[in-house]
Amino acid sequence: MAQYRSFEEHLDPNVGPKRILSLDGGGLRGVLTLGMLREIEALLRQRHGNDPNFRLGHYFDLIAGTSTGAIIAAALSLGMTVDQVHGHYLRLGETLFKRSLFSFGVIDEKYDAASVGKALKGVFGERTLESHDFLTGLVVVAKRLDTGSDWPFSNNPNAKYFNGGTKATTIPNKHYPLWQVVRASTAAPHYFDPEMIEIGRAEGAMKPLTGEFVDGGVSPSNNPTLLALMMATMEGYRLGWGVGEKNLQIVSVGTGKANPEIGLASPFQSITAVHALRSLTALMEDCADQVESIMQWLSVSPTARRINREMDKAQPVLGGTAMCTYLRYNVLLQPDWLAERLGETIDSGKLKALEAMDKPGNIPELDRMGRLAGQRLVKEEHFDPAFCLAAK
Repeated sequence: MAQYRSFEEHLDPNVGPKRILSLDGGGLRGVLTLGMLREIEALLRQRHGNDPNFRLGHYFDLIAGTSTGAIIAAALSLGMTVDQVHGHYLRLGETLFKRSLFSFGVIDEKYDAASVGKALKGVFGERTLESHDFLTGLVVVAKRLDTGSDWPFSNNPNAKYFNGGTKATTIPNKHYPLWQVVRASTAAPHYFDPEMIEIGRAEGAMKPLTGEFVDGGVSPSNNPTLLALMMATMEGYRLGWGVGEKNLQIVSVGTGKANPEIGLASPFQSITAVHALRSLTALMEDCADQVESIMQWLSVSPTARRINREMDKAQPVLGGTAMCTYLRYNVLLQPDWLAERLGETIDSGKLKALEAMDKPGNIPELDRMGRLAGQRLVKEEHFDPAFCLAAK
């Protein structure tokens, strides 16, 4: 039986090797993520004595998530199984993506943000980032729209702003409600209103300072893998983990990659507002490819895919020495890839429909595809025994 680490040991730079789980944003396509995570969980549970109490939060020392990935990451960091998260996720999906009564057009909020907050409270309760029942480290990525800055919220008690700030009026990050931090990360523009978080107390004539937060997917970190690596190793983030092929393992799981070769689906999509949204989506895809390229470039990666025709895979390793071992699992919503990798024949029109991030009717097919992807893509040989937890 494996010896599971305490929360403090998960974050302690002197306890290694270290393992990071990174989960992309992508709306209801997070069901794909859960399908692949289910296989990862089963493989790692078997590796650790088939303990029914095994959780991904026991294995991974840090779990990072953006948007829909933040919901999953927060739940896993609290010790939920993938099946438990799946149950919460399906109920959340039906709640999150009910049309708002106040939505009248393409530039309005489409869904009711208040119901989202209520649903997330139902999952995470009144916990804050300093709650004592976290099993492991957590990073939730959001974007502060009023200042244009990326905000990676974490439960690292040594982080610069966790216990306070540069001013006496600053509200320590540890006091932020978990549900609100996750809600901020999921506040996708056009779909939901921003989340307003009070980050500074009133003093004298000064009013309380409130930050306006939106989905972390509109930052470069919709795929938070590179950010998680930076947080784990850069001095300013105060974790100070070591690097190396046998010292740091990063597992990154996507929500499906759209087919870039499919054009506009209808004349309606040619209007200016929709073009703007499509441009934002394309930029998010570009950032995701850039993150994946850099991660391949810095690592040993048995799952590396071809990024594009010219680059192929991002090789050789920068400087000749890998910073980490990197595993990336994702579904490419492209007919040729699906036929080759999953043995599936699905036409382009159906795949285009599955790209939607807000259609609960897609959940059964995405769920089936995610489970199949887990079975076909996740291999035992990908997980180096060097990263197994020590036996009792």
